[in-house]
Amino acid sequence: MKGPRSILLPDEDGHYSRETLRLDRESLRHAAPGRHAIDPIAREMATEETRRRFFSRTAQGIGALALASLLPKARSAETVVGGIAGLPHFAPKAKRCIYLHLVGAPPQMETFDYKPKMEAMFNQDLPESIRNGQRLTTMTSGQTRFPIAPSQFKFAQYGKNGAWVSELLPYTARMVDDISIVRSMYTEAINHEPGITFFQTGQQVAGRPCIGSWISYGLGSMNQNLPTFVVLQAKHFNPKANVQAISARMWSAGFLSGEYSGVSLRSGADPVLFINNPDGVPTEVRRRMLDSLSAMNKLELEKLGDPETRTRIAQYEMAFRMQASVPELTDTSKEPESTWKLYGDDAHVPASFAQTCLMARRLAERGVRFVQVYHRGWDVHGDLPEVLTTQCKEMDQACWGLVQDLKQRGMLDDTLVILAAEFGRTIYCQGKLTKENYGRDHHPRCFSLWMAGGGIKGGVVHGETDDFSYNVIKDPVHVRDFQATILHQFGIDHERFSYRYQGLDVKLVGQEKANVVKAILT
Repeated sequence: MKGPRSILLPDEDGHYSRETLRLDRESLRHAAPGRHAIDPIAREMATEETRRRFFSRTAQGIGALALASLLPKARSAETVVGGIAGLPHFAPKAKRCIYLHLVGAPPQMETFDYKPKMEAMFNQDLPESIRNGQRLTTMTSGQTRFPIAPSQFKFAQYGKNGAWVSELLPYTARMVDDISIVRSMYTEAINHEPGITFFQTGQQVAGRPCIGSWISYGLGSMNQNLPTFVVLQAKHFNPKANVQAISARMWSAGFLSGEYSGVSLRSGADPVLFINNPDGVPTEVRRRMLDSLSAMNKLELEKLGDPETRTRIAQYEMAFRMQASVPELTDTSKEPESTWKLYGDDAHVPASFAQTCLMARRLAERGVRFVQVYHRGWDVHGDLPEVLTTQCKEMDQACWGLVQDLKQRGMLDDTLVILAAEFGRTIYCQGKLTKENYGRDHHPRCFSLWMAGGGIKGGVVHGETDDFSYNVIKDPVHVRDFQATILHQFGIDHERFSYRYQGLDVKLVGQEKANVVKAILT
């Protein structure tokens, strides 16, 4: 049986009596340091704490740690660097994205939006009730007629749900059960630069962060040796294809820190400019130079507090690490023959769309969170039958190969793949119309795109247009809805994801209403 507890020991809650505190004050007043009356009792108290009360007081914390070790880790400091506290808002379906943008805008009625009734209306004027005062570009606003140009290409149904796909896309037709086709997209932009900018940044005027920058800022990086956000530009090979300019503004971080901008990766021997050591400068010298430069930048940061200085430090270090990671990334010599069969012969051609898709997979495989691919040559104002045939041939197998490659590697489930453009094309002809040749003007009121992986439901065809592929008649999807859906798949609520800039809480989707397209989600 235990004896009575000394009044000089704390109670079970760790509190001391008034008498103990009084004696302590007296001891401190009259005794030399280390010799006052509480010292022996303090040692006894420490023993008591160690032997009994420590475990009782920390049992809850130890239990919590044990429980945490058994729970799945949504985010790990070992795999995710940076990002905003509190993100993702909910469990994400996608960890990474490969976004393929067809610059110039392919016509939906030649790809996914089959309109058989147009065959009987060849060269008839588009009814004014259908056009209904639509804004026109300067390229067709002067036309006295708007003659209907039916598609020259055949369509057939594929997959479990009988999706209509053009003969121009035989490989895409084989994977309709892996993708969701959205036929009811629409936008306000009618020209290329504002149209692409709207898709990428949520605004038609440049200066805002693009979607890759938003996701990099919100969720951080999944790798240490490559950028979070990489941009690839694929070549086109038909000399008759119209080419739209693509500027670095499309992958800018806008008002976000520069570290969230996309890094453009080129084909050839020098994929990223200025990361390699100059001639005659060994790695050891470069390392010492960077260390000294980092020290100076840190002094500058302490002095001025400019956050871009911190960005500069991080970018120098990333460039140094990329000296080793980029050559390994771009060396495809160890890819098995089965990979080349997936992407096709074009994958051996430098900077081809097929090679770019293969590189996008390799980037995603190494933890790059957002890969943006641009493929130009789709601006079919004229010579459409010839140009579109070659453009689709460059794109079709490569897209199929990418999706199948991701699937067989177990990556498709958490990799969002998108094939999109900035707007659609008119059913009426631009310029001279013949049975063999025609062209189409820009059309913002309806167009098609597809999405796959990352929680997207396969085998779905969402939305409908009228018989002229001119107006959406069912389930319209605006650009903002498209952006909200991408964010949702990354576990981000688009209404709660913003950045304070110039007194406003700026969002990717803007201030107008945006809706997640839940019909295409698993």
